[in-house]
Amino acid sequence: MTFLLTLLAAIFVLGPLIALHEWGHYIVARLCGVKVLTYSIGFGPKLTGWTSKRSGIDYRISMLPLGGYVKMLDEREGEVAEHEQHLAFNRQHPLKKIAIVAAGPIMNFIIAIALFWVLFMTPSEQLATKIGSILPDTPAAIAQLPAGDKIVAIDGHEVQTWEGINYRLAGRMGETDNVSITLQSPTGSAENLKTYQAPVNRFMQGDAQGKDALSSFGMLPWQPQIAPVIGELTADGAASLQGLQVGDQISAINGIAVTDWISATRLIRDNPETLLNFTVLRNDKSVQLQIMPQGKKDNLGNDYGQIGAMVAQSEIIIPDAYKTTVVYGPGESLVKSFEKTEQLAVMTLSSMGKMLSGTIGLDNLSGPITIAKVAKQSFDISWEMVLSTAGLISLSLAVLNLLPIPVLDGGHIVYYVIELIRGKPLSEGVQIAGLNIGLLLLVGFMVLAIGNDISRLF
Repeated sequence: MTFLLTLLAAIFVLGPLIALHEWGHYIVARLCGVKVLTYSIGFGPKLTGWTSKRSGIDYRISMLPLGGYVKMLDEREGEVAEHEQHLAFNRQHPLKKIAIVAAGPIMNFIIAIALFWVLFMTPSEQLATKIGSILPDTPAAIAQLPAGDKIVAIDGHEVQTWEGINYRLAGRMGETDNVSITLQSPTGSAENLKTYQAPVNRFMQGDAQGKDALSSFGMLPWQPQIAPVIGELTADGAASLQGLQVGDQISAINGIAVTDWISATRLIRDNPETLLNFTVLRNDKSVQLQIMPQGKKDNLGNDYGQIGAMVAQSEIIIPDAYKTTVVYGPGESLVKSFEKTEQLAVMTLSSMGKMLSGTIGLDNLSGPITIAKVAKQSFDISWEMVLSTAGLISLSLAVLNLLPIPVLDGGHIVYYVIELIRGKPLSEGVQIAGLNIGLLLLVGFMVLAIGNDISRLF
């Protein structure tokens, strides 16, 4: 059942993005006077579809849902009748070819901007960017960042939400330069801004790999003080099998005092397959237990511990000082959607460069299985998360397709730019050689990405 829901979520999110990407190629080709033969969502054998009686275009859904294609009349792919030669793609001016090829990625950029625009216009109550706590032995602790101050900028870039802070820090993955943090004191006056320099060394790598950017850096938003009382246990979880009971209150783990549920879960998550000594209060008596968290893997393949215990329900009241309502008008939302798209595109390209240079590992590369799991999780959270996930995936498709690798749209654009400069296309042999190299690279990256996906599953 879970597999089916994951598959349906992936189809629901990816299907429209692929269809609109190909529609970009399709509509610009027709506007440029090129005859379109086939519009396909997916590759391989045709599952269903129809042929337009007016245009003769074959619209289809194909078996392999890993992309799509628009087939155009082209003399390189077969004989073209003389009266239709002016409709062939290969006969078009290089600028028209570039426009047709670039239209797909541009459509994905437009989709991302539109989705982010809707999200920015949606009012949301969020945690204010005030630092709730500082984790020990982290860059934030070394820089002596004060809890309670408001984060206003990362490396000189203004931030207004914890999501924005997380993105800015994640963009520094693998780097060693100081991270600049600008804080505002609780008084809120502009004169009380202070900039701190936090040292990082291969940020989020080594022992910190697998943690999120905020935890790795060591500054966390306000978190509720939830009593670490067990409310529910899974029958086959480590907690139930090794003696923990509903109603137990965790007071210490491995001699470390536990005062709230979040600190308890952090210790558990950070110690998969490690025997931990629990001290719990049971009917006002102290009880000692030994529990080994089961090792699990998240969507990025990082290990974490889980004992199969849930906290007792309690009302969470966020102090007014630590919450804010974020809402923007249509114009400001549009500006912010462009800014977010630019920021994430730059971060995506930077991450690719870091993987190629070895600054960060190739295990950060994700494939279709991880994308499907993330899509499923977004449906479990909210419609806003579904739109956000779709926007991120659409942006990634745009950036990846514009890479100057033959087979991808970016590689074709390079060919047509060269043709524009030379006044004639590259020889067919050179183009075919490039396409073969590009195909080899693409298959290699796909095998690596799917291999990473599979390793994260097991």
